[in-house]
Amino acid sequence: MKTIRKIRKVMGSVSTVEGAGVHLRRAFGSNEVPDFDPFLMLDDFRSDDPRHYVKGFPWHPHRGIETITYVLYGSVEHGDSMGNTGIIAGGDVQWMTAGSGIIHQEMPKGDESGRMGGFQLWANLPASHKMMEPRYRGLTKDEIPEISTVNGVKIRIICGEVDGTKGPVTDIVTDPEYLDVTIPSNSAFTRQTVTGHTVLAYVIEGEGYFDAEKKFQVGNHKLVVFDEGDQIEISTEAQKVRFLLISGKPIGEPVAWYGPIVMNTQEELQTAFDEYRAGTFIKHNKIK
Repeated sequence: MKTIRKIRKVMGSVSTVEGAGVHLRRAFGSNEVPDFDPFLMLDDFRSDDPRHYVKGFPWHPHRGIETITYVLYGSVEHGDSMGNTGIIAGGDVQWMTAGSGIIHQEMPKGDESGRMGGFQLWANLPASHKMMEPRYRGLTKDEIPEISTVNGVKIRIICGEVDGTKGPVTDIVTDPEYLDVTIPSNSAFTRQTVTGHTVLAYVIEGEGYFDAEKKFQVGNHKLVVFDEGDQIEISTEAQKVRFLLISGKPIGEPVAWYGPIVMNTQEELQTAFDEYRAGTFIKHNKIK
């Protein structure tokens, strides 16, 4: 018999400033470790005011994690120490595995009306993969499949598999799932989840019930953290709801985290920053 996951808690995202002065909302971050294992942080950088994002995220290092950037509208110009450059446009995804170390920058640009919107998720890497070779995956809107169910639910599959359709991101050690789900009004969505995996939903439009008992509706900028189980049930009434559905296998290891670098011990963290200052941080070979 399937066990429906109940809501463990609902959290509101918190306004903060990061990078060179980017105003964003943080759904969760360092204060919540290890509640979201294997995930470390989720930032929501939707804004209609260019002053809140144009200074962007100039060159900075990462080690020991993966950063997943999903742009809804506007664009993000990027470059990294592997030689990758380009633009993440509306609907595109950048899945970057920092591994042993990468230095990159991300500079947001608004659309014609000045809107900029998207999300960045940080996923941890286990000790066995902290110093893996970095890799970069840039996925355009057209490379990300979208399916519709018989009751009108639309699902963009960035990572994972739904009804036989697989997302383009594969071979990730924490077995993550990353879906962009829209449920129309007066409808419902049931999704099987892996027992033992962390399961989260972040609402980005409308409102819906994220529990079978329909105790209360959850709306924009709210994060739902699910309890244990192997199935979730989400439904709507007068409004549709759109949300990011994220899940993954917990790592269960110590976390030593400071700024853009996440390791297992304070000694490893100190080594990373010492190497960055000494100019020996990068271990990979730059793409020719």
